[in-house]
Amino acid sequence: MATTLPVPIKFELPEGWRAASPDEAGAPGAAFVALHPQPDAGFTANITIDGEYRPDAATLSELAEESAERLRRAAVSVDVTTRREIGSEEAPGLTQTLTVSTVAGGVPRDLAQAQVYLSLLDVADPRQRAIVRLVLTATAAQFPYVLQDFQNFVRTVRPDTDAPS
Repeated sequence: MATTLPVPIKFELPEGWRAASPDEAGAPGAAFVALHPQPDAGFTANITIDGEYRPDAATLSELAEESAERLRRAAVSVDVTTRREIGSEEAPGLTQTLTVSTVAGGVPRDLAQAQVYLSLLDVADPRQRAIVRLVLTATAAQFPYVLQDFQNFVRTVRPDTDAPS
């Protein structure tokens, strides 16, 4: 079942991408899924958004490593190819890129993932920290062609201060 984000956000999808039900897209833990209009070798590139409250002191690097470890348990192999901190002290973030060998839909696949972690602090209580994770998954062959769409998408993500609390 699709989840909700710990904080409301707003964003703009890249041209041609369409929203899909997380359950129907096979991403039940996601709060949002978008699909690319052109599948590659039977695999549809996708953007997922999920998040959680993290009141602990785990760093974004530790959270990214936790994510890679969860993926390793479900895939044949996972390699973290890049990981770097982004943002500022007030609005920290982290990006990582992974290569994944897995079986999807009964077919062995070489995939690539770009993950972005955003840490959002409650202005009234900075101990309340929400982590929002944005993920692009595509075939290794299609990844270089959809990465710019994902980067443009990430630039549009912001807290939705107009949403009811």
